[in-house]
Amino acid sequence: MTIKYRIGIMPGPWPPGRDGAAFLWTLCDALERSDIDSIWLSDRLSSPSPVPEVMTTLAAIGARTSRLKFGPSVVVLPYRTPVVAAKEMATVDWLSQGRLFPAVGVGVELPREFDASGVAFAQRGRRTDEAIRVMRMLWTQDEVTFQGEFYKLDRISIFPKPWQTPPIWIGGKSEAAMRRTARLGDGWIPSFITPDEMRVGIQRVQDLAGAGGRQVPEDHFGTLINYVIADREDAALATAQPFIPRGRVDEATMRQCTAFGPVGRLLEKIEEYVKAGASKFILRPLCPSARMLEQLDLVAEHVCPEYHRR
Repeated sequence: MTIKYRIGIMPGPWPPGRDGAAFLWTLCDALERSDIDSIWLSDRLSSPSPVPEVMTTLAAIGARTSRLKFGPSVVVLPYRTPVVAAKEMATVDWLSQGRLFPAVGVGVELPREFDASGVAFAQRGRRTDEAIRVMRMLWTQDEVTFQGEFYKLDRISIFPKPWQTPPIWIGGKSEAAMRRTARLGDGWIPSFITPDEMRVGIQRVQDLAGAGGRQVPEDHFGTLINYVIADREDAALATAQPFIPRGRVDEATMRQCTAFGPVGRLLEKIEEYVKAGASKFILRPLCPSARMLEQLDLVAEHVCPEYHRR
Protein backbone atom coordinates (compact mmCIF):
# COMPACT_ATOMS: atom_id res chain seq x y z
CA MET A 1 0.00 0.00 0.00
CA THR A 2 1.19 3.53 -0.81
CA ILE A 3 1.11 5.59 2.38
CA LYS A 4 -0.18 9.15 2.02
CA TYR A 5 1.25 11.52 4.61
CA ARG A 6 -0.90 14.52 5.40
CA ILE A 7 -0.48 17.57 7.62
CA GLY A 8 -3.54 19.21 9.14
CA ILE A 9 -3.88 21.77 11.89
CA MET A 10 -6.00 22.55 14.91
CA PRO A 11 -6.27 26.20 15.95
CA GLY A 12 -4.63 27.13 19.21
CA PRO A 13 -6.32 29.38 21.76
CA TRP A 14 -9.26 31.16 20.13
CA PRO A 15 -9.37 34.98 20.20
CA PRO A 16 -11.68 36.25 22.93
CA GLY A 17 -14.84 38.22 22.33
CA ARG A 18 -16.20 39.23 18.96
CA ASP A 19 -12.79 39.20 17.29
CA GLY A 20 -13.02 35.40 17.13
CA ALA A 21 -15.65 35.44 14.39
CA ALA A 22 -13.55 37.56 12.03
CA PHE A 23 -10.52 35.44 12.88
CA LEU A 24 -12.30 32.31 11.61
CA TRP A 25 -12.64 33.81 8.12
CA THR A 26 -9.02 35.00 8.10
CA LEU A 27 -7.89 31.55 9.19
CA CYS A 28 -10.01 29.79 6.54
CA ASP A 29 -8.68 32.02 3.77
CA ALA A 30 -5.07 31.51 4.85
CA LEU A 31 -5.43 27.73 5.03
CA GLU A 32 -7.26 27.54 1.71
CA ARG A 33 -4.32 29.28 0.02
CA SER A 34 -1.73 27.11 1.74
CA ASP A 35 -0.63 23.49 1.32
CA ILE A 36 -2.13 22.53 4.69
CA ASP A 37 -4.46 19.58 4.13
CA SER A 38 -7.13 20.02 6.79
CA ILE A 39 -8.44 21.82 9.85
CA TRP A 40 -9.75 20.10 12.98
CA LEU A 41 -11.82 21.52 15.82
CA SER A 42 -12.46 20.27 19.33
CA ASP A 43 -15.88 19.77 20.91
CA ARG A 44 -16.74 21.17 24.35
CA LEU A 45 -20.04 22.10 25.93
CA SER A 46 -18.54 24.15 28.75
CA SER A 47 -15.17 25.88 28.77
CA PRO A 48 -13.56 28.91 30.47
CA SER A 49 -12.34 30.24 27.11
CA PRO A 50 -13.95 30.40 23.65
CA VAL A 51 -14.58 27.05 21.94
CA PRO A 52 -17.00 27.54 19.02
CA GLU A 53 -19.67 24.85 18.63
CA VAL A 54 -18.02 22.29 16.44
CA MET A 55 -20.60 21.26 13.82
CA THR A 56 -21.84 24.82 13.25
CA THR A 57 -18.28 26.04 12.78
CA LEU A 58 -17.33 23.18 10.47
CA ALA A 59 -20.33 24.03 8.28
CA ALA A 60 -19.09 27.62 8.11
CA ILE A 61 -15.61 26.42 7.17
CA GLY A 62 -17.07 24.24 4.43
CA ALA A 63 -18.96 27.22 3.01
CA ARG A 64 -15.91 29.51 3.10
CA THR A 65 -13.52 27.04 1.42
CA SER A 66 -13.53 24.73 -1.58
CA ARG A 67 -10.35 22.62 -1.15
CA LEU A 68 -9.69 22.35 2.58
CA LYS A 69 -10.75 19.17 4.37
CA PHE A 70 -12.12 19.49 7.89
CA GLY A 71 -13.42 17.53 10.83
CA PRO A 72 -14.08 17.38 14.55
CA SER A 73 -11.27 15.99 16.67
CA VAL A 74 -13.12 14.72 18.38
CA VAL A 75 -16.89 15.10 18.34
CA VAL A 76 -18.24 13.82 21.65
CA LEU A 77 -20.96 11.49 20.42
CA PRO A 78 -22.75 10.98 23.76
CA TYR A 79 -23.72 14.68 23.74
CA ARG A 80 -25.95 14.04 20.69
CA THR A 81 -28.39 11.40 19.56
CA PRO A 82 -26.91 9.42 16.66
CA VAL A 83 -29.77 10.45 14.35
CA VAL A 84 -29.07 14.15 14.93
CA ALA A 85 -25.30 13.62 14.59
CA ALA A 86 -25.72 11.55 11.41
CA LYS A 87 -28.06 14.13 9.87
CA GLU A 88 -25.73 17.04 10.69
CA MET A 89 -22.65 15.29 9.36
CA ALA A 90 -24.37 13.97 6.23
CA THR A 91 -25.60 17.47 5.35
CA VAL A 92 -22.23 19.13 5.97
CA ASP A 93 -20.47 16.45 3.91
CA TRP A 94 -23.04 16.77 1.10
CA LEU A 95 -22.76 20.56 0.99
CA SER A 96 -18.94 20.42 0.98
CA GLN A 97 -18.80 17.63 -1.62
CA GLY A 98 -17.10 15.06 0.58
CA ARG A 99 -14.67 17.09 2.67
CA LEU A 100 -15.86 16.08 6.17
CA PHE A 101 -13.71 13.59 8.08
CA PRO A 102 -15.19 12.97 11.53
CA ALA A 103 -13.17 11.73 14.47
CA VAL A 104 -15.34 10.66 17.39
CA GLY A 105 -14.75 9.98 21.05
CA VAL A 106 -16.24 9.78 24.52
CA GLY A 107 -15.12 13.21 25.75
CA VAL A 108 -12.97 14.49 28.58
CA GLU A 109 -13.13 13.30 32.18
CA LEU A 110 -15.61 15.98 33.28
CA PRO A 111 -18.85 14.43 34.53
CA ARG A 112 -20.52 17.84 34.86
CA GLU A 113 -20.54 18.27 31.06
CA PHE A 114 -22.40 14.98 30.73
CA ASP A 115 -24.78 15.97 33.51
CA ALA A 116 -25.49 19.18 31.58
CA SER A 117 -26.26 17.18 28.42
CA GLY A 118 -28.55 14.74 30.25
CA VAL A 119 -26.27 11.74 29.69
CA ALA A 120 -24.91 9.52 32.45
CA PHE A 121 -21.11 9.76 32.53
CA ALA A 122 -20.80 6.02 33.11
CA GLN A 123 -22.73 5.30 29.88
CA ARG A 124 -20.59 7.39 27.55
CA GLY A 125 -18.55 4.51 26.11
CA ARG A 126 -21.52 2.23 25.40
CA ARG A 127 -23.50 5.13 23.94
CA THR A 128 -20.61 5.99 21.63
CA ASP A 129 -20.32 2.42 20.35
CA GLU A 130 -24.03 2.20 19.65
CA ALA A 131 -24.10 5.63 18.02
CA ILE A 132 -21.33 4.72 15.58
CA ARG A 133 -23.31 1.69 14.41
CA VAL A 134 -26.50 3.73 14.00
CA MET A 135 -24.78 6.54 12.09
CA ARG A 136 -23.23 4.14 9.60
CA MET A 137 -26.59 2.52 8.96
CA LEU A 138 -28.27 5.87 8.41
CA TRP A 139 -25.57 6.93 5.94
CA THR A 140 -25.68 3.72 3.91
CA GLN A 141 -29.29 2.51 4.14
CA ASP A 142 -32.44 4.22 2.88
CA GLU A 143 -34.48 3.19 5.91
CA VAL A 144 -33.25 2.06 9.32
CA THR A 145 -35.01 0.14 12.05
CA PHE A 146 -32.86 -0.48 15.10
CA GLN A 147 -33.32 -1.48 18.73
CA GLY A 148 -30.33 -1.00 21.01
CA GLU A 149 -29.62 -0.36 24.66
CA PHE A 150 -30.00 3.41 24.29
CA TYR A 151 -31.49 4.20 20.89
CA LYS A 152 -34.58 2.95 19.06
CA LEU A 153 -35.26 3.75 15.40
CA ASP A 154 -38.44 2.80 13.59
CA ARG A 155 -38.15 3.22 9.80
CA ILE A 156 -35.92 6.31 10.00
CA SER A 157 -34.42 7.80 6.84
CA ILE A 158 -32.04 10.69 6.39
CA PHE A 159 -31.57 12.51 3.11
CA PRO A 160 -29.50 13.87 1.56
CA LYS A 161 -26.99 11.12 2.02
CA PRO A 162 -23.40 12.22 2.58
CA TRP A 163 -21.36 12.89 -0.56
CA GLN A 164 -19.02 10.14 0.61
CA THR A 165 -19.59 7.68 3.42
CA PRO A 166 -17.45 9.54 5.96
CA PRO A 167 -14.72 7.39 7.48
CA ILE A 168 -15.06 7.41 11.26
CA TRP A 169 -11.79 7.88 13.09
CA ILE A 170 -11.64 7.11 16.81
CA GLY A 171 -9.93 9.40 19.31
CA GLY A 172 -8.40 8.49 22.66
CA LYS A 173 -5.42 6.39 23.67
CA SER A 174 -7.04 4.14 26.29
CA GLU A 175 -7.48 0.42 25.91
CA ALA A 176 -11.20 1.07 25.41
CA ALA A 177 -10.43 3.49 22.55
CA MET A 178 -8.15 0.95 20.88
CA ARG A 179 -10.83 -1.74 21.19
CA ARG A 180 -13.42 0.67 19.78
CA THR A 181 -11.15 1.38 16.80
CA ALA A 182 -10.60 -2.32 16.19
CA ARG A 183 -14.34 -3.12 16.33
CA LEU A 184 -15.89 -0.06 14.73
CA GLY A 185 -13.35 2.49 13.52
CA ASP A 186 -11.88 3.34 10.15
CA GLY A 187 -8.85 4.98 11.77
CA TRP A 188 -7.23 5.86 15.09
CA ILE A 189 -6.12 9.37 16.06
CA PRO A 190 -5.10 9.64 19.74
CA SER A 191 -3.53 12.71 21.33
CA PHE A 192 -1.05 13.14 24.19
CA ILE A 193 0.56 9.86 23.20
CA THR A 194 4.30 9.22 22.93
CA PRO A 195 5.83 7.72 19.78
CA ASP A 196 6.54 4.47 21.65
CA GLU A 197 2.95 4.33 22.88
CA MET A 198 1.80 5.01 19.32
CA ARG A 199 3.82 2.11 17.94
CA VAL A 200 2.48 -0.29 20.58
CA GLY A 201 -1.06 1.05 20.17
CA ILE A 202 -1.10 0.60 16.39
CA GLN A 203 -0.03 -3.01 16.76
CA ARG A 204 -2.64 -3.52 19.46
CA VAL A 205 -5.40 -2.10 17.26
CA GLN A 206 -4.41 -4.29 14.32
CA ASP A 207 -4.17 -7.41 16.50
CA LEU A 208 -7.62 -6.76 17.96
CA ALA A 209 -9.08 -5.96 14.55
CA GLY A 210 -7.59 -9.10 13.05
CA ALA A 211 -9.03 -11.22 15.84
CA GLY A 212 -12.45 -9.83 14.91
CA GLY A 213 -12.02 -10.37 11.18
CA ARG A 214 -11.36 -6.68 10.44
CA GLN A 215 -8.39 -4.61 9.34
CA VAL A 216 -7.84 -0.90 9.88
CA PRO A 217 -6.14 0.57 6.78
CA GLU A 218 -2.40 0.94 7.27
CA ASP A 219 -2.48 4.66 6.49
CA HIS A 220 -5.37 5.42 8.88
CA PHE A 221 -3.28 6.12 11.97
CA GLY A 222 -2.36 9.58 13.16
CA THR A 223 -1.92 11.87 16.14
CA LEU A 224 -2.10 15.45 17.37
CA ILE A 225 1.15 17.28 18.16
CA ASN A 226 1.20 20.52 20.14
CA TYR A 227 4.06 22.74 19.02
CA VAL A 228 5.67 26.16 18.94
CA ILE A 229 8.37 27.07 16.42
CA ALA A 230 11.05 29.50 17.62
CA ASP A 231 14.80 29.91 17.21
CA ARG A 232 15.47 28.51 20.69
CA GLU A 233 13.75 25.81 22.72
CA ASP A 234 13.51 28.00 25.81
CA ALA A 235 11.77 30.77 23.85
CA ALA A 236 9.31 28.31 22.32
CA LEU A 237 8.58 26.76 25.70
CA ALA A 238 8.01 30.18 27.27
CA THR A 239 5.45 30.96 24.56
CA ALA A 240 3.69 27.63 25.04
CA GLN A 241 3.66 27.50 28.85
CA PRO A 242 0.41 29.45 29.45
CA PHE A 243 -1.44 27.18 27.01
CA ILE A 244 -0.08 23.72 27.84
CA PRO A 245 -3.02 21.54 28.95
CA ARG A 246 -2.62 20.58 32.59
CA GLY A 247 -3.68 17.27 34.05
CA ARG A 248 -3.96 15.34 30.78
CA VAL A 249 -0.63 13.49 31.11
CA ASP A 250 2.49 13.61 33.27
CA GLU A 251 5.38 15.96 32.51
CA ALA A 252 7.57 13.26 30.95
CA THR A 253 4.83 12.21 28.53
CA MET A 254 4.07 15.83 27.66
CA ARG A 255 7.70 16.42 26.66
CA GLN A 256 7.70 13.33 24.45
CA CYS A 257 4.52 14.24 22.56
CA THR A 258 5.18 17.96 21.93
CA ALA A 259 7.69 19.92 19.86
CA PHE A 260 9.04 23.26 21.10
CA GLY A 261 11.99 24.86 19.33
CA PRO A 262 13.33 25.30 15.79
CA VAL A 263 11.33 23.89 12.91
CA GLY A 264 13.76 20.97 12.76
CA ARG A 265 12.53 19.87 16.17
CA LEU A 266 8.97 19.60 14.87
CA LEU A 267 10.16 17.65 11.83
CA GLU A 268 12.09 15.28 14.08
CA LYS A 269 9.05 14.71 16.27
CA ILE A 270 6.80 13.97 13.29
CA GLU A 271 9.41 11.54 12.00
CA GLU A 272 9.38 9.70 15.34
CA TYR A 273 5.67 9.10 14.85
CA VAL A 274 6.17 8.13 11.20
CA LYS A 275 8.59 5.41 12.34
CA ALA A 276 5.92 4.29 14.83
CA GLY A 277 3.43 3.83 11.98
CA ALA A 278 1.53 7.15 11.86
CA SER A 279 0.89 9.06 8.66
CA LYS A 280 -1.77 11.69 9.48
CA PHE A 281 -0.89 14.62 11.72
CA ILE A 282 -2.81 17.44 13.37
CA LEU A 283 -0.45 20.22 14.46
CA ARG A 284 -1.71 22.66 17.09
CA PRO A 285 0.21 25.86 17.88
CA LEU A 286 0.29 26.65 21.61
CA CYS A 287 0.66 30.38 21.31
CA PRO A 288 -1.37 33.59 21.66
CA SER A 289 -4.02 33.93 18.98
CA ALA A 290 -2.19 36.96 17.56
CA ARG A 291 0.72 34.67 16.62
CA MET A 292 -1.29 31.71 15.36
CA LEU A 293 -1.19 32.57 11.64
CA GLU A 294 2.57 33.09 11.80
CA GLN A 295 2.98 29.62 13.34
CA LEU A 296 0.71 28.03 10.74
CA ASP A 297 2.59 29.76 7.92
CA LEU A 298 5.79 28.12 9.17
CA VAL A 299 4.10 24.71 9.04
CA ALA A 300 2.87 25.34 5.50
CA GLU A 301 6.31 26.49 4.37
CA HIS A 302 8.58 23.99 6.09
CA VAL A 303 6.56 20.93 7.11
CA CYS A 304 3.90 20.31 4.46
CA PRO A 305 6.35 20.07 1.52
CA GLU A 306 8.39 17.49 3.41
CA TYR A 307 5.45 15.12 3.84
CA HIS A 308 2.94 15.89 1.09
CA ARG A 309 5.55 15.13 -1.58
CA ARG A 310 6.51 11.73 -0.23
